[in-house]
Amino acid sequence: MTSNDTNQQSQPQKPPSPSKSESQSPSRSQQRATARERLKQAQQAEARAAKRRRGLTIGVSVAAAVAVIAGGTALAIAGGSKGDGSSTAAAVAPAHTSATDDTVVVYGKADAPHTLAVYEDFRCPVCQAFETSAGKSVQQLADQGDYKIEYHLAAFLDNNLGGKGSKTALAAAGAALNEGVDKFKAFHDVLYANQPAESEDGFGDVNHLLDLAGQVPGLKTEAFTKAVTDGTYKSWAAKVASAFNRSGVSGTPTVKLDGKQLAVIGQDGKPLTGDRFTALVKQTIGG
Repeated sequence: MTSNDTNQQSQPQKPPSPSKSESQSPSRSQQRATARERLKQAQQAEARAAKRRRGLTIGVSVAAAVAVIAGGTALAIAGGSKGDGSSTAAAVAPAHTSATDDTVVVYGKADAPHTLAVYEDFRCPVCQAFETSAGKSVQQLADQGDYKIEYHLAAFLDNNLGGKGSKTALAAAGAALNEGVDKFKAFHDVLYANQPAESEDGFGDVNHLLDLAGQVPGLKTEAFTKAVTDGTYKSWAAKVASAFNRSGVSGTPTVKLDGKQLAVIGQDGKPLTGDRFTALVKQTIGG
């Protein structure tokens, strides 16, 4: 409403004074006319007010939408795979998870004196290179009790590369974990041995994942197949990925022994060999 409109409303025009020949009291027709005029003015005022209210509501809604979009973008950049549409509030966790929120997978002896934390993404090619180069030694040291392995799994490469392979493979790994920790570890190794090229989203196909699961003896049970096909652990996978995003780890692979980060990728960009990894572990723990 303009200032002129306000003045006109606050100072309505006065009806003309009756002539000497007219009665001092207005006639019924004059009363009705005056009432109609007041009603018309009130309706016009209400229409202008409603228009202002609609404009204000639209403005607030647009501002809120922009804020949500901006916030979502920021989360996608900072948090990697968060915002994939999977609810983590009622995530169904597979058996054999660890940590208070069921987001860590532990392989090895529970009473091992040391802990090797491994942060990785199933689509990460550098993770695959490290697994190929030193993976057997990493497992051997856990099997003989030098340390237990804590797997912290990510899915941020789905955002970086496009697709859903990281999340889908992580959910399938959850189905393998439900069958047993050894089944998880074997399936974990099969996934890295058959990792698709970065430009491809092969792990996004559950039928392909089921074919790969056939390489793990005893894994491809009816329950496992149903869990992978139905996406039973997709929400759990999103929860695990969110935990990685909050960990402060900015890249994969990241490997920490009792909290101390190990340089598993050399300055030449190549991963450590198994022998060099074993030597590094022994040096770090003083063995």
